[in-house]
Amino acid sequence: MTAARITNRELMAPEVTQTIYQRSLGVAIIFGALSVLVAVAFQSLRDQFFRAYLLGFMFWLGISLGSMAFLMIQHLTGGKWGMVIRRQLEAAMKVLPLMAALFIPIAVAGVPHLYDAWLHPDPKDTHLVMMSRSYLTWTGYVCRAIIYFVIWLGLAFVLNRWSAEQDKPPVQNLSPRFRTIAAPGIILYAFSITFASIDWVMSLDPKWFSTIFGFIIIVGECLSAMCFMVVVERILGRYQPVGSWLKPKEVHDHGKLMLTFVMLWAYFSFSQLLIIWAGNLPQEIRFYVGRLNHGWQVVGLALVIFHFAIPFLTLLSRSFKRDPRQLVWLAVWLLFMRFVDLFWYIEPAFHPQAAFHWGYLIDLLVPIAIGGAWMAVFFYNLRSRPLLPIYDLHAQEFLEYAGVAHE
Repeated sequence: MTAARITNRELMAPEVTQTIYQRSLGVAIIFGALSVLVAVAFQSLRDQFFRAYLLGFMFWLGISLGSMAFLMIQHLTGGKWGMVIRRQLEAAMKVLPLMAALFIPIAVAGVPHLYDAWLHPDPKDTHLVMMSRSYLTWTGYVCRAIIYFVIWLGLAFVLNRWSAEQDKPPVQNLSPRFRTIAAPGIILYAFSITFASIDWVMSLDPKWFSTIFGFIIIVGECLSAMCFMVVVERILGRYQPVGSWLKPKEVHDHGKLMLTFVMLWAYFSFSQLLIIWAGNLPQEIRFYVGRLNHGWQVVGLALVIFHFAIPFLTLLSRSFKRDPRQLVWLAVWLLFMRFVDLFWYIEPAFHPQAAFHWGYLIDLLVPIAIGGAWMAVFFYNLRSRPLLPIYDLHAQEFLEYAGVAHE
């Protein structure tokens, strides 16, 4: 295969993506209707509905933002590992407008159901009362969310607009231009998602705080994004044109990135536990006291074993990381464990004394509905452009490389 023989038409996504798009849309409609029906019909489950909504929103937003982070890293560092999934990363990033729209129900109707602790603080808690009058207000919550989405949507718009230029001749090298936005973009992403995670997740329990929590969210988003890319490349790798250029070396690189972020997640999570436990301050230790009792410790232990220990040991195998047929199953499992991790952060803030009840079924129903909509938009985006920016100089080099037999 040589770059001279490839056209944009030959680089379009296979027909299977249209099938997945249609089925995802159907899932979104069916589960979305069921979710709304449950929220309307059962007044007692209204609070649980919005908790499930926040859980699903944070999970799927994380894949979009993690994809944007990886895209900017690829523009900064280069590498064939990023070129082979660049358009998939862009398609995931382009779902951000949907996520901005999905945040509206939280801002408009969900705040009283989720953040009553700081909307109506205990008058005896003078510090929380002061915070609820200055930082933790509904107006501040919404205004800051607007700022976050303006930053993310602005970065996505610029990166996608420049990328679209590389679908038309002449062949050009836009790497310097991409680097000018990617370098500050990564910094903006890190700061914005840190503050967003404080507003949207940490403030569920406004008396608890952790200086490392933002890093845990960032690492989780990047891990989710890479796992999702592994799943997508496994689907596309069965068909042309991706089947022609997806080599074991690039799959191996993606597996190594998964291993990196599994270790980072464990490091930051353990560091948070160690720092808080050693400090033994009442306002900090309450987070782990609640999650290490009343059945929640089972979820925590499951995260240690199935989010870190088993994936870590499995990903040490070079042959495993180079085989997309095996790697995809671990990627799917880690996506599920990312969901469990967010569940472990969100739900105990509302049910510290009761780990499980039947209302948690909504925590699957609503995220599946959001996920169906997310997947539909993702595959729509994926079908709208060639799977490689053919007039990018580095894409030309990649196609030449892909035509060379190698291990």
